[in-house]
Parts: sequence; structure tokens; C-alpha cells
Amino acid sequence: MTLSCEVQFARYFLCFAEPEHRLEGGPSVIKFVIQDMSEPKVVEGVVEEALPNTLFRVKVGGESESTLAYLAGKMRLHRIKVLVGDRVVVQLDPYGGRARITKRL
Repeated sequence: MTLSCEVQFARYFLCFAEPEHRLEGGPSVIKFVIQDMSEPKVVEGVVEEALPNTLFRVKVGGESESTLAYLAGKMRLHRIKVLVGDRVVVQLDPYGGRARITKRL
């Protein structure tokens, strides 16, 4: 199936199926929504627990739940230590995975 796409408002694509590839009774226009990945969400948190392999359990902002976070590469490279109780800056994953600790305050 061949699609020709146009970017609309940098939030979604409008794709038009070529006439010879359209399904009978199917839509000729398909809309793909893309998530804005330009800037990750950055928040402050407090380290609650240190886990193996430079993983940490971090309580983010005013939330009651804690999130799992890993140490960023530059912090590993320069051997910056993070201990339980430290305030840290965390970049949250837009897909809900692990967060990244980017700075120790």
C-alpha cells in the first residue's frame, strides 16, 4: 500500500492512499497522531531507595507513588554519587518507562 503524507501542525500526519491501493469501502485518508518529543518533562524528586545497577526509586514532586530511575551517562562517567535522601532532577519518559536522573542538587 502506497501512502503520500503531509505534515499538519507538527502534531499529526495526514496520509492519502493511492487510488489503486485503496480498500473497497475503506477510508482514503488515514490520520497518524505523533507525540511531541521535542522536550522531555523535567521534574525534581527525592531518592527513596538505592537499587543494584545504578537504579534508584525516586519520589517525584508531590506524587504519592515513586518511580524507577537510572543514572544518566554523564553522571556515571564523572562518577557522581547519589545517596538515599538526595534531591535530584529527573527526566520522565513520555511512554511511562524508567526515568533518567540527570542532576544531583
